[in-house]
Amino acid sequence: MSGSYSWAVETSLTESPEETEALAAELAARLAVGDVVTVSGELGSGKTTFVRGACAALGVRENVTSPTYTIGHRYHGSGVEVSHLDLYRFEGISAAEWGDLEPYFDDAIVFVEWPEAGAGVLPPPRYAVRLRHAGGGRAVEISEC
Repeated sequence: MSGSYSWAVETSLTESPEETEALAAELAARLAVGDVVTVSGELGSGKTTFVRGACAALGVRENVTSPTYTIGHRYHGSGVEVSHLDLYRFEGISAAEWGDLEPYFDDAIVFVEWPEAGAGVLPPPRYAVRLRHAGGGRAVEISEC
């Protein structure tokens, strides 16, 4: 893994899922209840891997999986609730759909994959993460918002 993490806007290269998870754990140490982290990138770029690493650092012991078909998961961490949303199947968010999603934001740290579908509706993120394939690994850009 390369890079030092000032978090303003930092791009790091990770060469394995474990390195991606370790980078996510470093970000997780900076999060508090109410924080939203958007996680963007093409299919297979490591979005769920990143969220899994952050969840582990937050004390989640449950199996963290992609909520593509269920839209959201709520996990219990060490003294913190963690929500994991996946908006891949959305083309936008209606008022009714927001009503279904809103409880995931209550008293939790929230990770949102494919946040583009929620533009203008979702609460503003504290951090935006963008992943992309880079050689045999990933380029992970973390921006503090």
